[in-house]
Amino acid sequence: MHFGRWLHLLCFVFLLGGCASVSRTSTPAILDQLLADPALQGATVSLTVRDVRTGNTLYQHNPRTRLVPASNLKLLTTAAAMDVLGPQYRFSTQLLSNGTQQGERLSGNLYLRGLGDPTLQFADYQALAAQLASQGVRQVQGDLVFDDTWFDAERLGVDWAQDDESTYYGAQISALTVSPNADFDAGTLIVTAKAPVGLGQPVSVQVFPSTDYVQISNRAVSGSGDTYSITRQHGTNLLQLTGALAPGQQRREWVSVWEPTQLVANLFEQALAQQGIKVLGRRVIGGTSPANATVLAEHRSAPLQALITPLLKLSNNTMSEALLKAMGRQTANAGTAQAGVAAVAAFMKRQGLDPATLSQVDGSGLSRRNLVSSQNLSDLLLATARQPWFDAWYNALPIAGNADRMTGGSLRYRLRGTTAENNLHGKTGSMAGVSSLSGYLTDAEGRRLVFSMISNNYLNDAAPIRALEDRVAVALASWHR
Repeated sequence: MHFGRWLHLLCFVFLLGGCASVSRTSTPAILDQLLADPALQGATVSLTVRDVRTGNTLYQHNPRTRLVPASNLKLLTTAAAMDVLGPQYRFSTQLLSNGTQQGERLSGNLYLRGLGDPTLQFADYQALAAQLASQGVRQVQGDLVFDDTWFDAERLGVDWAQDDESTYYGAQISALTVSPNADFDAGTLIVTAKAPVGLGQPVSVQVFPSTDYVQISNRAVSGSGDTYSITRQHGTNLLQLTGALAPGQQRREWVSVWEPTQLVANLFEQALAQQGIKVLGRRVIGGTSPANATVLAEHRSAPLQALITPLLKLSNNTMSEALLKAMGRQTANAGTAQAGVAAVAAFMKRQGLDPATLSQVDGSGLSRRNLVSSQNLSDLLLATARQPWFDAWYNALPIAGNADRMTGGSLRYRLRGTTAENNLHGKTGSMAGVSSLSGYLTDAEGRRLVFSMISNNYLNDAAPIRALEDRVAVALASWHR
């Protein structure tokens, strides 16, 4: 009888052992397996996962290895901007004069002064001209001066790739610029090509806003193969259309211009002419508005806490660069990227973070000289969660799987039908050989986590890497020990 009880107990122990042997794999072990994926062979990955409430590290892999972050750098730029400039900060664009008005004549010069607003559209410049006309002005006897001196004359960031120059995401930065749309792709024009039904016939071309500031070399025709493309020749505003577009098809492309201040000049002169206002003097680019000039009309942007939504959801580079230079102007009276980077570094120090552990050279992440680790970004995400403006910033981040474009943003097509859908608020980043995903999510135990994953130097296309990022996010949302 004693032997039977002993045998029963032994079987029970074996049963428990069997149950333990089929227990679920822990999340850290799953993450180890994911980072061993062949798609990452020869690549470098930095991954950090932390608990928001305690700050404790739950998982790390090369946490302090500095890598190119691509657009994950916008997390740092926008967080600093909310602190340095403030959630209620608004960009301003002013129409001024140092002369006097006598009837319909305005003696002296007319100044259009840009203070960095990347959200102005042609309709806003038309509204400024209409404000001037409403004051009875029909003739300007002096010069028309376009003042873009609030920012420096460095139009491109450090080490931006030359083959990005004609793209909307590589557009030039100016304190006086114009966007063709409500996405605020400043410094660009929308070029629409439409192929006629007849094969071999030239495509028709339309530019918006309508301007003669660009010239078009149209060698694109109606045909098969879908080889249509458009580029801007370096150092010019010559747009070159080539290839074939299927009969009856239409293609819209966003193309940056060379010297956006001059595009503004072209469009604003149109706006003045529409109001019947004639300028007798010269067009002057880059002049400075006198300190004693009177403001005749003004346009103010939406507050920063609203502007960060299109910036972060759509990963807008020109808006990011404008914020960086605006921070430089605010803190050091210098509208330069260098002064902006110094302002960001000062923000980090105020949060107890060490700016010496990373390298930042622009605001958008377009340069490959930016170097950041997942530890840096997790530190930032934890610090940001303590700020009074956090909710506005958090809600501006793309939300995984949410189909609404201005809610899901760059994550709207990802992680649908998973535990991360409408859970993960994060920022994507992508360049050739670079992919990143960082943000916040809530796990199965109800904990809010921050995580950052940066991958560099993979040779395959980005799709397998993004799939890995998504599997990491799902593993985190389903966290178990």
